[in-house]
Amino acid sequence: MAKDGREEAGEPAAVGGRRAPAGAAVLREDKTAAIRSAVFEELAAVGFARMSIEGIARRAGVGKTAVYRRWRSKLHLVLDVVSAVAAEGLPAPDTGSLRGDVRMLLEVAARALRHPMASQIIPDLLAEAARNPEIADALRTALHDSQEGVAAAMVARAVERGELRPGVDARLALDLMTGPLYWRLLVVRDELPKGYLDELALAVASALEA
Repeated sequence: MAKDGREEAGEPAAVGGRRAPAGAAVLREDKTAAIRSAVFEELAAVGFARMSIEGIARRAGVGKTAVYRRWRSKLHLVLDVVSAVAAEGLPAPDTGSLRGDVRMLLEVAARALRHPMASQIIPDLLAEAARNPEIADALRTALHDSQEGVAAAMVARAVERGELRPGVDARLALDLMTGPLYWRLLVVRDELPKGYLDELALAVASALEA
């Protein structure tokens, strides 16, 4: 970083095919990626309330200025990172059957929720969401709204195949699929018994078909 604190890359970067004005800050992508990764690690280690810009910067191996140049507060940083994860969403399975699609979605969701970081971060942010409407909105998008489109696609394909009647509520389908996993893995913090995902997939498909 240059001594005046304005440069990250040493040379002004090209912007829109032209060189950036002299003295303009150049936001290096590797530093941005390191900061984003550090946010997840810091959230898992200390939680949102104790998390600080200083701690994030130290974990990312950058100065505080590099963080503040991108985000003006830890709240905005966390909201941005959570929103970015939400934008990625879950893959929409297409196995050729409703039960197969449900089973695949459950497998992906269970793997994600079993991750040590997720098991620490999500409960902590849910607690913060009760006190902070902005975090609540971000989590609603990350944990539900972003996945509703996947459920809607699954339901639509099942209707086309004749497995489901028209008018099945995609949001209800998503609740039936993911609710038990959140309960088991993040609330009760219990291991999934052998065959649990198969049984859950059958139960969800049967409930939707009824």
